[in-house]
Amino acid sequence: MFTKFFHELKSAGLPVSLREYLTLIEAMDADLAGRKVEDFYYLSRSALVKDERNLDKFDRVFAHVFKGLESVAEGVSAEIPEDWLRLMTERYFSEEEMKEIEALGGWDKLMETLKQRLEEQKKRHQGGNKWIGTGGTSPFGSGGYNPEGVRIGNEGKRQGRAVKVWEKRDYKNLDDSVELGTRNIKMALRKLRRFAREGAPDEFDLDNTIEATARAGYLDIKMRPERRNTIKVLIFFDVGGSMDPYVKITEELFSAARAEFKHMEYFYFHNFLYDFVWKDNRRRWSEKTPTWDVLHKYPHDYKVIFVGDASMSPYEITVPGGSVEYFNEEAGAIWMRRLTDIYERVVWLNPVKDNSWDYVPSTQLIRELIGDRMYPLTLSGIEYAMRELKR
Repeated sequence: MFTKFFHELKSAGLPVSLREYLTLIEAMDADLAGRKVEDFYYLSRSALVKDERNLDKFDRVFAHVFKGLESVAEGVSAEIPEDWLRLMTERYFSEEEMKEIEALGGWDKLMETLKQRLEEQKKRHQGGNKWIGTGGTSPFGSGGYNPEGVRIGNEGKRQGRAVKVWEKRDYKNLDDSVELGTRNIKMALRKLRRFAREGAPDEFDLDNTIEATARAGYLDIKMRPERRNTIKVLIFFDVGGSMDPYVKITEELFSAARAEFKHMEYFYFHNFLYDFVWKDNRRRWSEKTPTWDVLHKYPHDYKVIFVGDASMSPYEITVPGGSVEYFNEEAGAIWMRRLTDIYERVVWLNPVKDNSWDYVPSTQLIRELIGDRMYPLTLSGIEYAMRELKR
C-alpha cells in the first residue's frame, strides 16, 4: 500500500525522493502514527512534502489511496470494507422513480437504522434499497438516490441531499492574490462605503496649507489623517462540497474584498455555522476558532456576510448532530440566532441561481433566520447586499 502511495505521489508530479519514502517507512516501523489515519496523514505529509504549494496535490493523492473513515455519531462506528463501496454501475433514476422513493422519516430514525445495518450486514450490495451499498435507493452508500441519507464513500453521482458524509475531506484556502477577471465586483463592493478621516495626520493637506500660509505670511504646512473606509466587515466563506464549482467567483470576491475593506476579518465554515470556524483549511481540525470567541471579539458594528450554497439537508440547520462531518452539540440555527442577535446587518450571498430558492427547504430556513436578506452571488446581487448592509 505504501509503495502504491509513493508511486501515486510521483505520478501526480510531487518531487518525492526515495530517501523521504524510506524516512516515512522508518517512522511507521517506530509506530509514530499509532493506529489513527489522521496521525498517519500528518506524519506522511511532514516526511514527503517540502513545499506548501504541493499540499493540495498531496491531499488529493492521499484521499485517493487511503479512504479514511470517520464515525458519524456517538455509538455508531465500524470499518466498512472498501469493496462494499466500489461503484460497479451508474444507475439513472427518472423523476417518477425518485418520487416513489420515500425517506426513512427523520434524523433519529436514520441514525438508528444505520447502526442496525452496520450490525447486520455481512457482504457488499449493489443496487438495493436496504443495505449499505452503491447504485441503489438505500439511504446508506453512494452512487444511488434517496431523499435523505448518509453518503458513505465519495464516488458516484451526488444528489446534494446527504444528511451525513462518512469520509474526512480536506479543503483548500481561498487565494486572495487572484487577478480579477473584471473590476465589476470591486465596483459593487464600493456600495458599502462610509469615509472618515481618523488616525495620525500623515497626509499632506494642500488646501489648508495654502490658506494657512496666506494667513501667516510664511509657509505653514498642514497635515491630515488619511481618508479611509470605516466600514468593518466580517465574512464567512463556505468551502468544499457543493461550493467546489464556485471557487473561482468566490476567490474573486475574496480578493476584491481584501482590497476594498481595510477592516475585514474572514473565517471558513462548511455548509452551516456551528460551534467553531477556522482560518486555514489545512489545519481546520487542529486550529479551530470557537464561534463564541468570534462573537465576543468583534463588536456589533461589524457587517456580516455569509458566502455559501444554502442547499443542504434541513437537519444540518435544525437538529444537534446535524453537521455532515461531526456531531455538533447544538443545532446550527441556535448559532445563527446568536449571531443575528449581536450583529444587526447580516446578508447571505448564494451562488446557486435564485429561481430554485423557493423550492429548497434549507434555503427557506436560512432566509427566515437572517430576515430574508439572501442575495445571488452576481454583480447585481452583491450591489443589493451592500446597500442592505449600509442602511
